[in-house]
Amino acid sequence: MAKRGKLEIMRDILKIILENKNRIKPNPLLRKSGLSSDRFKEYYFELLKKKLIREINENPKKHIILTEKGFFSLKDINQ
Repeated sequence: MAKRGKLEIMRDILKIILENKNRIKPNPLLRKSGLSSDRFKEYYFELLKKKLIREINENPKKHIILTEKGFFSLKDINQ
């Protein structure tokens, strides 16, 4: 299995969120991404910083969703 590049990993994370009806908790996202928790945090915070994803806090649960920018970025990457 070949190593994934940064863009591929970010695309995979966005795709996982979209495939889960645009709403997923952090732990299932971590598991499905296939990354270590440290590497996952790096990509997660970068996606937040770029405003491609957003956290929604519904006490006590936290969900992650794609932003409009994230949705269009995923669409562009897939073309």
